[in-house]
Amino acid sequence: MIKALLAFTVVFLLATFPATWLLMLFLGNVGLTVGYWGTLPLGILVSALLGGATSTNVYNVR
Repeated sequence: MIKALLAFTVVFLLATFPATWLLMLFLGNVGLTVGYWGTLPLGILVSALLGGATSTNVYNVR
């Protein structure tokens, strides 16, 4: 159980890293100097929104 939880945490941080890193770059250019852990919650939301917006679910209603 603990190994699975650690593996999930590592995969989760790797999956949200691109959005979090790009948000850090954007916020740095705006003038807000926020580190990785400060930007991570917003990075999680952006990752979830991008994943949901780009998914291709087609429901066939009969």
